[in-house]
Amino acid sequence: MSTPKYLVDTNILIYHTKGLEAASRFISEAIAQQAFHISILTKIEFLGWERHTREGFQKCEQLVKLANIYLIDEDIAEQAIGLRRKAKIKLADAVIAATALVNNLKLATRNVEDYRAVKDLEILNPFK
Repeated sequence: MSTPKYLVDTNILIYHTKGLEAASRFISEAIAQQAFHISILTKIEFLGWERHTREGFQKCEQLVKLANIYLIDEDIAEQAIGLRRKAKIKLADAVIAATALVNNLKLATRNVEDYRAVKDLEILNPFK
């Protein structure tokens, strides 16, 4: 049986950098199992935070380099459009959910409520 692959939501990366054990354990295991994937939107959200210190930004940048990054292609865009219309979720959440669905990935997030309306999306909360 193959290892599940996870699309990691921005909040899990943030909790990892803050040293929360559940997030750090999850990220470490995902990296070790080559199951660590993020959306390009997560990269932008995570690295684009205006309050990073130089050292903090460099650490976050190194973490992102360990991930497989999914760009937004036509399939993801179409799926996100459908999710926005049907599930009425925020744009970033729609793109992240669409990325997971199109690429058969489980979504790792602590913000489970943000994705409740997305049918067929497998969600893992590393804090549970």
